[in-house]
Amino acid sequence: MSSTLFRTKRVEQSILDTEEPEHALKKSLSALDLTVFGVGVIIGTGIFVLTGTVAKNNAGPAVALAFVAAGVACALAALCYAEFASTVPVAGSAYTFSYASLGELPAWIIGWDLVLEFALGTAVVAVGWSGYVQSLMDNAGWEMPAALGSREGADAFGFDILAAALVLVLTFILVLGMKLSARITSLVVAIKVTVVLTVIIAGAFLIDGDNYDPFIPKTQTVDAGSNLDAPLIQLMFGWAPSNFGVMGIFTAASVVFFAFIGFDVVATAAEETKNPQRDMPRGIIGSLLICTTLYVAVSIVVTGMQHYSRLSVDAPLADAFKATGHPWFAGFISFGAAVGLTTVCMILLLGQTRVFFAMSRDGLLPRFFSHVHPRFKTPHRPTILLGVIIAVLAGFTPLTELAALVNIGTLFAFVVVAIGVIILRRTRPDLERSFRTPWVPVLPILSVLASLWLMINLPAETWVRFAIWMAVGFVVYFLYGRSHSRLGRHEETTVDEVMKPPKGDIP
Repeated sequence: MSSTLFRTKRVEQSILDTEEPEHALKKSLSALDLTVFGVGVIIGTGIFVLTGTVAKNNAGPAVALAFVAAGVACALAALCYAEFASTVPVAGSAYTFSYASLGELPAWIIGWDLVLEFALGTAVVAVGWSGYVQSLMDNAGWEMPAALGSREGADAFGFDILAAALVLVLTFILVLGMKLSARITSLVVAIKVTVVLTVIIAGAFLIDGDNYDPFIPKTQTVDAGSNLDAPLIQLMFGWAPSNFGVMGIFTAASVVFFAFIGFDVVATAAEETKNPQRDMPRGIIGSLLICTTLYVAVSIVVTGMQHYSRLSVDAPLADAFKATGHPWFAGFISFGAAVGLTTVCMILLLGQTRVFFAMSRDGLLPRFFSHVHPRFKTPHRPTILLGVIIAVLAGFTPLTELAALVNIGTLFAFVVVAIGVIILRRTRPDLERSFRTPWVPVLPILSVLASLWLMINLPAETWVRFAIWMAVGFVVYFLYGRSHSRLGRHEETTVDEVMKPPKGDIP
C-alpha cells in the first residue's frame, strides 16, 4: 500500500499530459506578464494595513527589518520554486512539483492545502476590498445598506454584495482568457505601484528623524497564558511572545509574511507561459525583489512620518498623511488600495483554479473539471465552480479569524517544495534544469527551517484548524482520489498487459 501512496508521476508524463487537446492550456504569457502577476498579487493589504499593526505592537521603526526577514524566507523558497517551475512547466505549482518528487499522497496533501489557501485568501481580500470601497462611498455621501455591505447588519446577518460581486466579475474575466487577465492586471498594477511610489516620494519630505528613536524599542514580554490564541512556540517550549526587541522583529516577520503571500501563484501559470524555462525564474524572483524593496521603503517612510506608537492600525499610510496635514494623499491612498486589491483577488483565484485543474487532470478530483473551453482554452468549469463558492464565502462567512490559515498553508507549501528540490536532484539528476537552485541541499534546508520558524510563531488555534482541514483531505483522498488516480489506473493496465496470456497455442 505504501508503494501506491508514494508513487511518483514522471516529469515527462506530466509534460505529455499538457499536450492533450482537450486538457491543454493556451500559452500566452511572457516574463513581463509573470512579473506583473507577481507584483499584482503581492502588493495588497499587507503594505496598506500591516505596516501600522506590526510597527505599533511588535517592532517599532524596525518593522523594515521584519519585512526584510520575511522577504529572505520567501526568497529562499522562491529559488526552489524557480527550479521546479522551469523544470516542470505544468499547471499546479507545488502540487505538481510534489507529485514528481515526493509521491501521490504528499501531492494530494499539498494540493488540498493550496485549495484552502487560495480560497480563503481570495475571500479575505475581497472583503477587504469591499471595506475600502464602502469607505470611499461614505466619503462621497453614498451609504451602503447594512444588510448588503456588512455582516453586522440586520439581526447580525447580512450579505457583503460588493465582495461577492467582485469575485464573480473576476471569475468571468478569467474564463475569457489569460491574456485579457494579464492586460487588466497590468493596468491595475500600474495604478497600484504609482500609489506606492507616491507614498515613498511624498512621504520622504515629511520624515522627522526623532520618530526613529528608538529604532528597536526595548523588549516587553507578554504573558499570553496557555490558550489556543497564543503562538505554538509558547505552548511547545514555554517561550512567551515578545513585543519589541530583536524577538519582536521575528514576531513581526511572522505577521507581515501575509504581505508576501502570492508570489508562489506565479508558478501555477507555468503551463501558460511561452518560454517557462527562461521566464518562470525571472517572473518569480523579479516580482519578489521588487515588492520587498517597496515594502521596506514604505515602512521606513511611514514610521519616519509619524511615531510608531501613534500609527493607525486600520489605515496607517493614509492616517500618517492626515497627521502631517496632507489629507488629499489619504484619499489617494485609499483609492489606490481599493483598485489594487482587485488584482490580488484575481490572481489568487487564478492560482486556485489551476491547482484544481491539475488535480482533476490527474484523476484525483473528477475529470469533468479538466476540460478546457474550446474557444478560450481556459479551465472554465473549475473557474466557474470555485468562483461561485468563493463569492458565497466572501458574502456570508466571517473570515477574520481564518485569515491566519492562509499563512500556514503557504508556509507548508514552501516546506514541501524545498524538500522536493533535494529529492528530485537525487532521484532524477538527468533532468534538464534551465535554472538550478544554488547550494543544494544547504539552501533548501535553510528554506525549510525559515518556514517552520514562522509557522510555529502562528497561534496554536490556527494549527488546530489546519489539522482539521488536512484530516478532511485524507478522507476525500482515500474515498475518491486514490481509486480514481490516472497514474494508478495506468499502473494497473500495465500489469494486466504483462499478465495477459499470449494469443495462439503455446508450443
